Amino acid sequence: MTSPMRPKNKNILLKVVILGDGGVGKSCLMNRFMSNQFDENSFHTIGVEFLNKDIEIDNDKYTLQCWDTAGQERFKALRTPFYRGSDICLLTYAVNDRDSFKGLKHWREEFIKYADVDGDSFPFIVVGNKNDVSASEREIGPDEVLAWCQEFHVVSFIETSAKTSENVSAAFIMAVREWKKCERNTDLTDGGDAIDLTRTVQLDSRSKSSCCSGNRNSQLRQTHEVLQ
Repeated sequence: MTSPMRPKNKNILLKVVILGDGGVGKSCLMNRFMSNQFDENSFHTIGVEFLNKDIEIDNDKYTLQCWDTAGQERFKALRTPFYRGSDICLLTYAVNDRDSFKGLKHWREEFIKYADVDGDSFPFIVVGNKNDVSASEREIGPDEVLAWCQEFHVVSFIETSAKTSENVSAAFIMAVREWKKCERNTDLTDGGDAIDLTRTVQLDSRSKSSCCSGNRNSQLRQTHEVLQ
């Protein structure tokens, strides 16, 4: 979908925020996606850092501005201002850390509050990192994540491994496609007029259902099948 306000060949700039507890591998995910590098001994992010990457998805060109925020509570004052203006949020946990999975609710609520978005229509993606661990180390399975996504109106989730690179690019591509669906639906709700990207668009209940609820169960089932 190309906005009439944007030159044909100009990249679509999307701000992507990666949230989750410290130690779940947010920086490793970002670095794997950005430069295809992995550092198993990387330190926790201090404050906030971001990187840009140009990517083409479904014949549209994007510049993804990915923000990695520190998961530790003491850095909360630094990260919250950066939520504003976000287009996509990756809620990240580690499949071998149940506490990090429990923390997703907190991260979602914090993002909704400080980014000032509608949680039922915003394109959240749940990412379960470190799926390269052994079965005996795993603490959270896909069925549990499916139930969480349905409860909190999250359309999609995917398991990744920054270490092996499995599904890392797929997670970001999935996120962009979910953003595109919501933008297309917003455009239809506005009657096809040009979208003013500087304001918050309030979606009616019909558009929310189409964007983030109508196909949620089937999409989550498809994701589950991939993970089996």
